[in-house]
Amino acid sequence: MSTAVSATGPASTEKRGPRWARCLRAVLAVLPLLALGLFLLGSPAWAEDYSKRELQGADFAGQDLSGWKFLKANLRQSNLSHVKAAGANFFGANLSKANLRGADLRGATLDMANLQGADLREAQLQDSMMWLVRVEGIEIEGADFTNALIRKDALAILCDRASGVNPVTGRATRDTLGCD
Repeated sequence: MSTAVSATGPASTEKRGPRWARCLRAVLAVLPLLALGLFLLGSPAWAEDYSKRELQGADFAGQDLSGWKFLKANLRQSNLSHVKAAGANFFGANLSKANLRGADLRGATLDMANLQGADLREAQLQDSMMWLVRVEGIEIEGADFTNALIRKDALAILCDRASGVNPVTGRATRDTLGCD
């Protein structure tokens, strides 16, 4: 008597691996699509959109801007001190000489933003995206950059200026940047 194994029998399980591994592969395959969907959906409906707006010198101090969009907005010399802007999108924004002191920018997108001469003292920038950001002349005493995505050339500039401890997280700025 021959023992034929069907495609759904034990032989196919060996080729595909254990069930937990197949489930893990399925979940990992879906994650990029989920991330893309969230990116395309953008901010929640209640979030404001100030993309490409002329906001030079605007005063947002102390406001909740969480999830708001400021894509390519001109926020030069604006007051964003002590704002709660977790998850806000400042992609390509001009934030030169802006006051961001004590701002909560956790998970914010600052990629391609101009932060030259900006005041980020005591700001929280954990998990923020800062890859192609301009940081010359920036003030960062007491800022927390834990897990922020920063390019090496910008990181070198930030490490030269890094000092202090963040009053909220208790982390030293130099440590959060991974400075030597």
